[in-house]
Amino acid sequence: MTQTTFTEDAVENQPQEKFLSDYKVSNFTVSRISLDFDLYDTKTHVKAISQMSRVVQDDKPLFLFGEQLELVSILVNDVSYHDYELVAGGLLIHHLPDQFTLEINTQINPETNKAFEGLYKSGDAFCTQCEAEGFRRITYYLDRPDVMAIFTTKITADKTLYPSLLSNGNLIDQGELDNGRHWVIWEDPFAKPAYLFALVAGSFDCLKDTFTTKSGRQVDLALFVDKGNLDKTEHAMVSLKNAMKWDEERFNLEYDLDIYMIVAVDFFNMGAMENKGLNIFNSKYVLASSDSATDQDYLGIEAVIGHEYFHNWSGNRITCRDWFQLSLKEGLTVFRDHEFSSDLGSRSVNRISHVKVMRNHQFAEDAGPMSHPIRPASVMEMNNFYTLTVYEKGAEVIRMLHTLLGETNFQKGMQLYVQRFDGQAVTCDDFVAAMQDASGVDLTLFKRWYSQSGTPTVTVSDHFDPINNRYQISFKQKNAPTADQKIKQELHIPIDIELIDKAGHPIDLGDGRTNKVLSLTHGEQTFVFDGIAEQPVPSLFRGFSAPVKYQYAYTDQQLVELIRFASDDFSRWDAGQSLFNKYLVENVSRYQAKQDMSVPELMIQAFKEVLVNPELDPALIADMFEFISETGAMELFKTVDIDALHHARNFMIKQLAITLKHEFVEAYQKHHISDEYQPLTSDIAHRKLANLSLLFISKADPEMANTLVHEQITQCNNMTDYLGALVAANSAQLACCDSVMAAFDERWYENGLVMDKWFALQASSPNNDVLNNVKALFSHRSFNFSNPNRLRSLLGSFTANNPYHFHAADGSGYEFLTDQLIKLNEQNPQVASRLITPLIQFKRLDESRIKLIKVQLNRLLSLDNLAVDLFEKVSKALAQ
Repeated sequence: MTQTTFTEDAVENQPQEKFLSDYKVSNFTVSRISLDFDLYDTKTHVKAISQMSRVVQDDKPLFLFGEQLELVSILVNDVSYHDYELVAGGLLIHHLPDQFTLEINTQINPETNKAFEGLYKSGDAFCTQCEAEGFRRITYYLDRPDVMAIFTTKITADKTLYPSLLSNGNLIDQGELDNGRHWVIWEDPFAKPAYLFALVAGSFDCLKDTFTTKSGRQVDLALFVDKGNLDKTEHAMVSLKNAMKWDEERFNLEYDLDIYMIVAVDFFNMGAMENKGLNIFNSKYVLASSDSATDQDYLGIEAVIGHEYFHNWSGNRITCRDWFQLSLKEGLTVFRDHEFSSDLGSRSVNRISHVKVMRNHQFAEDAGPMSHPIRPASVMEMNNFYTLTVYEKGAEVIRMLHTLLGETNFQKGMQLYVQRFDGQAVTCDDFVAAMQDASGVDLTLFKRWYSQSGTPTVTVSDHFDPINNRYQISFKQKNAPTADQKIKQELHIPIDIELIDKAGHPIDLGDGRTNKVLSLTHGEQTFVFDGIAEQPVPSLFRGFSAPVKYQYAYTDQQLVELIRFASDDFSRWDAGQSLFNKYLVENVSRYQAKQDMSVPELMIQAFKEVLVNPELDPALIADMFEFISETGAMELFKTVDIDALHHARNFMIKQLAITLKHEFVEAYQKHHISDEYQPLTSDIAHRKLANLSLLFISKADPEMANTLVHEQITQCNNMTDYLGALVAANSAQLACCDSVMAAFDERWYENGLVMDKWFALQASSPNNDVLNNVKALFSHRSFNFSNPNRLRSLLGSFTANNPYHFHAADGSGYEFLTDQLIKLNEQNPQVASRLITPLIQFKRLDESRIKLIKVQLNRLLSLDNLAVDLFEKVSKALAQ
């Protein structure tokens, strides 16, 4: 819900839930706003002059959102105005005319703003973050996404300290003052909501370039980074120009301003922000050089640069009516950045990477206390909307639309969507309606994906009739109750299927096609294929065609056939994962029964064939051996035995490593490259397989791995191989581990982004003393508790990526995390709300651990000042 007005009576001590169904159009609107910032570290003055109109003809007061502001004065039509009252959450102004000019003067303290919302200091620079509701920390305003205005921004600051003064739109004027200060004026010609406002002031190095659009306009490009980091910006600029070209070619969307700017800052809660014409980025997603950034860093920069640029149309020119529609822009834009990365790199590897996120993390979110649809029905804290469900599952819903409609009709839908809604704040229903009208496909049932939470399970059975050469395959969908919804409805589930014959060939399903998309639209459905001469092996949900779990009684031999012959690389990978997971569950039972664990010869042979297959992409081979994480594997059990899962998974990986040691050594030698570093798709693939092989060698032969690690660190010319060696040393606790980790620390301790990798390794160590080590690292010279990147790398890596030790039977991990959340509650509750996730997803744990977790959650709940970000999650977790 986006509330129109508040009264003191409506605000209670306990945080209140807001509902999508309560949405009302704002009583007032703003056509233009002129902002004037006089920047000082502790006393910044903000003058906001808005041209306002009453929409609903009544005499209700104007409610303006505002937080942590010092109100200096209010003027209406240039006359001092006093008919107002400060209320919880903002300001009420009474008896206003139908049209008026409103001037509000406020004072704020950027220096003490450690929540990094609104205007704050990032190092020596001023910076803003206004999504979702940060603008209300800058001035009193109608801070809601459906109120769109033309912004003009004047910034005045010390010229020596802040030579670069940046905001949205185009620079229209600038000048200097006699007191050593200077000023600029920016104007954004496109109406936008307040969440897209941005301001940056600082002293930066700047990389400049230009891009010529398809219509012939020249756009200036500028990338601002901290002094000394200019040599790390080339890849980001190349990625930006690639994104601009790709969006023109694939989506026919062209950039619309005279300049496009990116600023990299160190203190940032998010990855990046798409503010119109002035994107503000976490420096992690801008800075890259071969000696300090890994292949994954390069790929991550490309994806995030693309994501924020693509928002220019899917988020900025067309934005959300209210925050419940967040997936309208985020799900669509994540889909677009996935397609961008896939078109520029390896489509198969990118697809597998995104599915891993869904299965290892989003499925758990669906099953946990914060379960919600991609368009939630209610929320307490808007910042808690920024979830894997909204982003990643939202992208999967868009991908299902693309699967059902096809590229041509999907693009027709996009063109109609832009044509209808450019310059407006709209809803998810508006987007689906455009897709339906452009394609002629009825999407009424499909829309349930937007309002229904949870991960559907599809049970599959089949029957082959050799007399009539007929193959029947039946699907039954089950949508189990979730924390937020007890009653579920049937969904429209696209199932991309291929049938493989005994010789390993795909069967023609008509019109020369070997795959077909089936539409499961009922609780149970059977599909019939005629002219099938033999019992086929079905390849199901090719490309992960729907975000579901599916159950089909594959035999081991059928899974091996899919690994060998499926034409879809995702399906090969999926079959390998299924085979591993099948025996992981079995070995957990064996461990619990104190029986010997085992890995069948058929499975080992299948993976051996993958490892030595010269026709497969090396990156795909590496993915085949990156098995489900312990966190993801919890989803395989109704009640998970943490100890048994940990030991069973380690046993299976070690058995594969020992049995295939010779093949891993050969793969390492073949794919380890010493040429000049380039972040090319082919080179990335070779490095990925080489370092995966080194990791498995470390499990099979620690002495050999110890030597290889030393050699690789000594000879490597890039961070990917350096880190790959450290991963092997850390994971297997090789004899050289302490020394190589210490050497890395000594070399890189002054570079925070590089040290984040080191902190993450320390936190994921299998060493039984890892928790004490993590506690000690809070005093490390490179660690800063106020920096979200440092917190995520150390605290976040321990709690999310080291489940065996985080879920220690004595509850020490739970107590440690809660201690940090209590500190963050007062400083940065938004980051705290993201870090609490492993503590609230406890449904599958044993009774003893659940009791220990509830003790810590009640500690949080008992805090007098518990932030609403945490209150919402803690209260819902305890209500399970």
